[in-house]
Amino acid sequence: MKILTCPVNGPRNITEFQYLGPFRAADPENPDQLIESLFYAENPLGVLKEWWRHTPSNTILIAERHTVTDQIIATYLPNRKPA
Repeated sequence: MKILTCPVNGPRNITEFQYLGPFRAADPENPDQLIESLFYAENPLGVLKEWWRHTPSNTILIAERHTVTDQIIATYLPNRKPA
């Protein structure tokens, strides 16, 4: 069983979560950058920041996951990156 830690509800089974895609910083005022970030996603090896949602509580969070080992390194609320 794979466990993902919700910053609000603690460690939970990954089946309670919905993957929402990679975290991408884009300026909505720059259409070219927005189009590139939406349609031309990279597939890097290493740590990737991703959007996730804890479905029962509807908590949106960011998870940092290593794409090679599939290990979850950190989870946090979008406005509270750990130090």
